[in-house]
Amino acid sequence: AKAVVFKADTAKEDEVKAMFQCMIETFGRLDICVPNSGIQLNARIDEMTLAQWQRVIDVNLTGQFLCAREAIRLFKKQGIDRSISYAAGKLIFMSSVHDLIPWEGHANYAASKGGILLLMKSVAQEVAHLHIRVNAISPGAIRTPMNVEKVTSQEIYERVLLKLIPYKRIGEPEDVARATVWLASDESDYVNGNTI
Repeated sequence: AKAVVFKADTAKEDEVKAMFQCMIETFGRLDICVPNSGIQLNARIDEMTLAQWQRVIDVNLTGQFLCAREAIRLFKKQGIDRSISYAAGKLIFMSSVHDLIPWEGHANYAASKGGILLLMKSVAQEVAHLHIRVNAISPGAIRTPMNVEKVTSQEIYERVLLKLIPYKRIGEPEDVARATVWLASDESDYVNGNTI
């Protein structure tokens, strides 16, 4: 499998278009797009600056919108190639359990992830007739730098985090990767507009 990964801390339309152009020039086509941008700038609502609000919305929501838009344009242009897949393309948004679960002190983050949920569902409905599949993954606590920095002691890990997780372990990036691979495969061909 080949992938092109770009990291950006703001959603800039020209940069996203350039990223997709680079990908097409390198690989010739796009079959799977996984927008996976996410940052946190935590503050209580009465202390949150407009800049903190806007940056999180720009990266977490607008960045995924820009990638989805470019991917859909390519999927429509390319059409279905049965030697590759039953679908013209697969778009898998990365969200968070906070697309449904409120999070005190993180209104900007939760709002951005809630936006991804309805963005995904709306886009899925809009392009399903073109055999473009659109889904999302909304992980809980995954062992990433964003989450590990919150676990300041074994006591907090056991008393707070694991108390909320019936399986008694936090997720690993590989857990999310396996779900992503399944959604990108034709084994999930009838799954559209859903969140894992």
